[in-house]
Amino acid sequence: MAYQHKQLEPRWQKYWKDKNIFKTNEDKSKPKYYALDMFPYPSASGLHVGHPLGYTATDITSRYYRMKGYNVLHPMGWDAFGLPAEQHAIDTGEHPAKLTYASIENFKKQLDSIGFSYDWSREVATCDPKFFHWTQWIFTKLFEKGLAYQAEVFVNWCPELKTVLANEEVIEGKSERGGHPVFRVPMKQWMLKITSYAERLLEDLDDLDWPESTKEIQRNWIGKSIGAKVKFAIENFESEKIEIFTTRPDTLFGATYMVLAPEHPLVNTITLEENKAHVAEYREFASRKSDLDRTELNKEKTGVFTGSYAINPVNNEKIPIWISDYVMMGYGTGAIMAVPAHDTRDHEFALKFNLKIIQVVAAQNNSFDIQKEAYTDDGEIINSQFLNGLNIEAAKEKIIQYLSEKNLGEKSITYKLRDWVFSRQRYWGEPIPIMKDSQGNVLRAFKESELPLTLPEVQSYEPTGDGKSPLSAITSWVQKKTKDGTLEFVETDTMPGSAGSSWYFLRYVDPFNSKQLADFEKLKYWMPVDLYIGGQEHAVGHLLYSRFWTKVLYDIGVCPVKEPYQKLVHQGMICKNGAKMSKSKGNGLSPDEVIEQYGADSLRVYEMFMGPLTQTKEWDDSNLAGVHRFLSRVERFYLSDDGKSLLNTEPATQQDYKILHKTIKKVTEDIENLSFNTAIAQMMIFLNSVAESQCKNKEILSKFLQILSPFAPHLSEELWYKCFVEEKISPDSSKYEFISLSEWPTYNPEFIIDNEIKIGVQVNGKHRGEITIPLNASQEIAVAAAMENSNVKATLEGKTLRKTIYVANRILNFVAT
Repeated sequence: MAYQHKQLEPRWQKYWKDKNIFKTNEDKSKPKYYALDMFPYPSASGLHVGHPLGYTATDITSRYYRMKGYNVLHPMGWDAFGLPAEQHAIDTGEHPAKLTYASIENFKKQLDSIGFSYDWSREVATCDPKFFHWTQWIFTKLFEKGLAYQAEVFVNWCPELKTVLANEEVIEGKSERGGHPVFRVPMKQWMLKITSYAERLLEDLDDLDWPESTKEIQRNWIGKSIGAKVKFAIENFESEKIEIFTTRPDTLFGATYMVLAPEHPLVNTITLEENKAHVAEYREFASRKSDLDRTELNKEKTGVFTGSYAINPVNNEKIPIWISDYVMMGYGTGAIMAVPAHDTRDHEFALKFNLKIIQVVAAQNNSFDIQKEAYTDDGEIINSQFLNGLNIEAAKEKIIQYLSEKNLGEKSITYKLRDWVFSRQRYWGEPIPIMKDSQGNVLRAFKESELPLTLPEVQSYEPTGDGKSPLSAITSWVQKKTKDGTLEFVETDTMPGSAGSSWYFLRYVDPFNSKQLADFEKLKYWMPVDLYIGGQEHAVGHLLYSRFWTKVLYDIGVCPVKEPYQKLVHQGMICKNGAKMSKSKGNGLSPDEVIEQYGADSLRVYEMFMGPLTQTKEWDDSNLAGVHRFLSRVERFYLSDDGKSLLNTEPATQQDYKILHKTIKKVTEDIENLSFNTAIAQMMIFLNSVAESQCKNKEILSKFLQILSPFAPHLSEELWYKCFVEEKISPDSSKYEFISLSEWPTYNPEFIIDNEIKIGVQVNGKHRGEITIPLNASQEIAVAAAMENSNVKATLEGKTLRKTIYVANRILNFVAT
């Protein structure tokens, strides 16, 4: 008979909530453990069973460390500002807060039904003014440090949708939603100067316990390059220079043309009259492409000649200046010197437009044809005057010295990382706390006493159509009269969704502090986060931005750590029918359905048992049912059909103690290594073993229940209550001790040492059988056991034994002829 999850799970959830047993205290005498989930965006669709995968992992870990005597911080909150709620408001006319808080209520109900041990007293929502007061305060500090500024940058503008779109929302020049044309246009945006922290963001990765793949993604995104800045004169434009950055100054003699980004400010100046129409047409064509489209490596190269020529500074050769969309203003200087012989993209462009290719690095393969492909390996410099004969590194040093002496260039370090575009022309976001004059010039940041700057009610959530937020239409909110009667104007852009998520982990430490974002001494105790689990899709955006904000807060003295997350783990995806689970694909499965049929404990244990936490896994209902049977079997082992304890105090066997202590050791180590699937497998082995020996010893089975409890907390609490608690003590009593707060059992090393060992037996190096012998047995005992093995005996029959090789506890090999 299956355990009655529908009765017992809500009952224990109510006890936990009523007794507030997971509330974190501030006892600093205890060691701390901070386990954090990437908080969810509360959507109307609710959770599917892929969401609890990471949440269950942090919950098991949190429950384990509580039982180990740690002070555990395991909070949850909501990433509550954002476009989906605003889009719903546009479609329905309802305030986005209505959908947001309804979604939060549903999410919280679902999370509670799975039995997560969150400290809900620390719950935060980024759309709560008590929270975004401090998001705005952080912005004012960024502004004061010169790290928040306004600049004209190219954005994806969709006239039909009347809004700016992110790169991922643009597909082949059209909006993902509706398929409307999108154009790259310059707009004034608030920017955060994350580039000022590029080197520190790079260096500090080395000290973090993160997946190496994620570190590498961040290193590549930051993109540190060491090379040279070089100035190229322009024929007939004496006052103008084109500055480029190159990591390969050693190939300067091979530069045969230049390419400017279509948006480069010099394009209008240097384009000759007869080329202007073609250039204008091409620039309009390029404006319809997103950055992602333009950086695609395998796309066909396009471009237009400006009619002007640059002068190569090392040999005074005239080289044509083109524009092409594979060069972008956001990277480097927005201009490149093209060396087609030694760069694949330049080579493809040169072949298409019949431009000169000059080899300046000798190929190690004599048959290499530079006209057919670029040579990108090492080699000796050739066709380069005073650099000839040098290797690449020596040539770089010499050419940089030459450029410096001639005032034509200098050594330089650049980063691919670009400043963070921080403003959104939307309503449902944190208002940016900046005052401007009537001309749009920035006057000042809000004072701390003026915060929070809250959102006004609006008649329409539609963008204005000219790139401004719906807030710009609320004159009474925008215009403020100063004491001297002059008008000031509130900034009408709002912050992106990534603002609140860049520091929320600090607020959990001290969520109700009205005087500062969090008490410094509390932050010193709790930070950094000990375990952070979330999806790899956040490897760049959220993880990079939150590291940046933490460093800024460290620099201004309000945060004691330079890095927010010491250990990071990415949970794998759960797929169904080979595809990532999602509502839009029609393969999403709600945890509510699983809990209704099998119970929350079955869902928790199954998701952990599917395979390694970090790997992608396929949902299988039959395996879920198998886990449910395992838990039902646990219950039947402890309780009779009428719910009475079957346990006793009869002595257990040596074997029962051995399997218990092996299991304690294995589960302890596996939880600490996040190897939950193998921990569950070991618990299944334990149950099989004690069932075979018919062990009902209370000491042994109480300890097994304790190590099961982080995985299946509801069933464990039920069995603990019925089998190990005095009848007169009720869970309502202040004296009641929950298994969730009991002490984690320790293993005795003596019980996990095997007295016997199995080793292989070889004849002439070939495996012929196995023998079981006492640990550290002598060669005589091992040989005697081997001679009892029928296969070994048969192999040696009729042969002369020449030598016996024996390594205790490892191998026995007979050499015979």
